[in-house]
Amino acid sequence: MKVSLEWLKELIPVPQRAEELADILTNGGIEVGSVDHLNQGLEKVVVGRLVMLAKHPNSDKLWICEVDTGQERLSIVTGAQNLKEGDKVPVALVGAKLPNGVAIQASRLRGILSEGMLCSTEELLLNPSVGLERSVGGILILPEEAPIGEKLEKYLGLADVVLDLELYPNRPDCLAMVNVAREVSSLTGVKTNLPHYADLSEELGLPVVPDVNIVIEDPDLCWRYAGLVVEDAKIAPSPEWMQRRLSAAGVRPINNIVDITNYVMLEMGQPLHAFDRDQIEGAVHVRRAQPGEKLVSLDKVNRDLDPEMLLIADATQALGLAGVMGGLDSEVTAKTQRLLVESAHFSPVSIRRTSRRLGLRSEASNRFEKGVNPYGCLATLGRVAELLVQLGAGRPVGYVDQVCSLPKAGSIAISALRTSQVLGVTVTAQDIEWVLERLAFAYQSDGEEFKVEIPSYRSDLQIEEDLIEEVARLRGYAQIPTTLPEGRQTQGIRSPEQEFRRRLRQALVKAGMDEVITYSFAREASDFGWGSPETAIKLLNPLREDLSVMRTTLLPGLLEVAGRNLARRNTDLSLFEIGNIYRAKNEERPLGALPQEDLKVAGLAVGRSKRHWLSPALTYDFYYLKGVLEAAGRDFGLNFEFRPPREEKLFHPGRSAEVVLSEEKVGILGELHPALEKEWGLERAVMFELDVKLLFNQAQTVPKAQAVPRFPAVQRDLALVVSKDTSVARVMERIREIGGELLQTVEVFDVYTGKPIPDDRRSLAFSLKYQSLERTLTDDEINGLNGRILEGIQQEFAAEWRK
Repeated sequence: MKVSLEWLKELIPVPQRAEELADILTNGGIEVGSVDHLNQGLEKVVVGRLVMLAKHPNSDKLWICEVDTGQERLSIVTGAQNLKEGDKVPVALVGAKLPNGVAIQASRLRGILSEGMLCSTEELLLNPSVGLERSVGGILILPEEAPIGEKLEKYLGLADVVLDLELYPNRPDCLAMVNVAREVSSLTGVKTNLPHYADLSEELGLPVVPDVNIVIEDPDLCWRYAGLVVEDAKIAPSPEWMQRRLSAAGVRPINNIVDITNYVMLEMGQPLHAFDRDQIEGAVHVRRAQPGEKLVSLDKVNRDLDPEMLLIADATQALGLAGVMGGLDSEVTAKTQRLLVESAHFSPVSIRRTSRRLGLRSEASNRFEKGVNPYGCLATLGRVAELLVQLGAGRPVGYVDQVCSLPKAGSIAISALRTSQVLGVTVTAQDIEWVLERLAFAYQSDGEEFKVEIPSYRSDLQIEEDLIEEVARLRGYAQIPTTLPEGRQTQGIRSPEQEFRRRLRQALVKAGMDEVITYSFAREASDFGWGSPETAIKLLNPLREDLSVMRTTLLPGLLEVAGRNLARRNTDLSLFEIGNIYRAKNEERPLGALPQEDLKVAGLAVGRSKRHWLSPALTYDFYYLKGVLEAAGRDFGLNFEFRPPREEKLFHPGRSAEVVLSEEKVGILGELHPALEKEWGLERAVMFELDVKLLFNQAQTVPKAQAVPRFPAVQRDLALVVSKDTSVARVMERIREIGGELLQTVEVFDVYTGKPIPDDRRSLAFSLKYQSLERTLTDDEINGLNGRILEGIQQEFAAEWRK
């Protein structure tokens, strides 16, 4: 926000110099980024009159000018061809350093002494509209009324200083000059001199116009829409003082009507827009854009719209982008005679979304995005009506005001005790009363606690701590002493859950996998059937269309990483990620509460392991990741079981399995479904995803030491013929139950189908390892145990011993 000091002094008699005022504002929490003197380079430029104009004797293109500067007459040589005797021009005296960096010295040009320089708008870095029409392409010709000898900065009103405020999003109120004046008043104690309508009075002294209808079709995006009806509009340049203030604020003057709307926006903080009323057919509609609808905006760009964008329209066409920019078809032109001046309150989210999607930023959208006072719509139109009459730019005849909803007036309770506790210094009730008087806030007090009525323009004040910050700010942050934080120091150690995650990460890295970190956002779960669409949380303002929801599974992120790597010929990958997924606690109102966060670990492998002279390359398949999980599980005493899965749209139906611990499903392992391979550019990718909390609950977080066996182990092989439908995992589980403590390991080393095995059966060969930590086992013990295992398997699974 650029603040003209000359304009500010009209609203509050500031006695401080610009630099002093900048320090006061910055120390009060309103940071001033820079202090710009508009007259820089114009200190030694004055208004002069051409007394005599003669040809240079030694040049066909140069002129010798005798110039009256009020104090003396100077001889100046110039090459400009647009001059006449009697013209009033800016004269740069010897010693001047112009805004464009040129230093002026007395010098001889073709033998004639030149004691200064006549200046153009380019050399003075002035707006080309300054001066007469003959100024274009030559020396700046000033109007006849320009006083001879007066400094150019004074004549053009450039003896001004601009404070560039670097406002934070929580202080949109300071995007209005009247509120900057209020802020200066609260920090300095100087009383303000604000316009009548700055108190947000809604008494316009005008009737409601019955023949202008406002239809708000989407009240969630537009809370209020008001309009000022103006007849007999006279389009002309705005007065010089208004153009000067607009230019100081960085706004280009256009004509009196547009300049009035911009001036009042800067003054009151409420964006405005003037429509040519003769270009409006029927009622004014505030609605969403229709699919495929287009609009040519004021910058003459044909813009494609979508239903997420809010429009101002009439019965036949779009008139403008609500809160962003008007349309070319309804702009104010030299032929405009009737006006409808818009003053509305739009949803900040809607305006921000439209502005970003179109890449279109404006002073209006900047204010709407940060938040505009909905109670200021009519008061702002009253100020517009006042200026229209003052400048003779039009005749206000009435207004319309359509209100859907307005926020309730806020109040906050604050006490000296709580303020002292938060700030760490003693604050009395008198201190708080002094601050509230400075802020000009209405309040009631019982001597201990204050109930403060919050003005509608201070939307940043919501809770008691916000008011406490105002107390600290106005009393001065220097009043808060510097202290060192106190507290007992404790040894920093990881929690059991943190230590488990660390060891799990190490186990996967030890298995040869690489850790990645992906976005917490993903595409819609319904696109490919993963996650839980009903509990997905949609983003209001997604980075991209394919990152529109909070992820409900880690797998899409891993698939994205793998697809990107394979597209760049990095074909061998073994990746994992440990991170949170997010689910809505309430499916009907997913944004009504913070999401439920569950920690997951997921992995993906595709391709082959690296070649090595000592071992052959491994194909990354189902059994590779199964082995990785089993190896990692052994580090925590977890014995995973793998069972046929229920319906899983993301995984191959015949090459996937549920991962189970103690009859509880903890995750899924399998190959990517063939129907999805083309989408990701992957082939035979295998993945897993496990619930970390369920793993932690059953893990042995304290490592257990095991003595090195002193007695030899004995190995026996057992071959069985069972039905093809018999689960190998169930057979192995039964072998372990019967084998008891002496059976250390059981592994499958062969699966055979074919002759002489019947077609509906298959042969399974197991390797059994027996060992005791207390004695050497005898052949009789081992044979007896082997026999009991064989008998148990035969009875339960109708197995046959294959000798």
